[in-house]
Amino acid sequence: MKPEIILPASTNPRVPEPSHPFRTVLPVQIRFNDIDLLGHVNNEMYFAYMDLAKVRYFQEILGKLNWRALNAVIANINCDFFAPTTIDEQICVVTAITHIGESSFGMEQRVIDIDTGEVKCIARIVMVTIDPKTGHSAPVDPEWVRAVEEYEGCKF
Repeated sequence: MKPEIILPASTNPRVPEPSHPFRTVLPVQIRFNDIDLLGHVNNEMYFAYMDLAKVRYFQEILGKLNWRALNAVIANINCDFFAPTTIDEQICVVTAITHIGESSFGMEQRVIDIDTGEVKCIARIVMVTIDPKTGHSAPVDPEWVRAVEEYEGCKF
């Protein structure tokens, strides 16, 4: 089991407390072209940051990734935005799998200001495992479940 990342408590009362530990963190470099006319990170960029963090998460669990073996696609993503991010802030994305079903699994990702602990946004994602030959849902690989449970230190 990888150690839990200790997140500072949010000072924003609208930000829900995490219901599970986070063990993967990815610092993100904000680029000039990520910024909109208001001087904030454009909302669509958060999804790009979270995609990078998903890659890091799966690499930490599975080692070198064989993307064809993962066979998972995003079926749903919802994101709550709590505070804007500017180019001079240092941010990171924390990622965790929150549940595993028969042919899908859920994730939560949070974009956080590294210096202040301020939560910028929280995304909840449902990914579905598929059979690439048919394009239909398929059972989650039990070996993959075992690896996630070992990494997260819990049973799903």
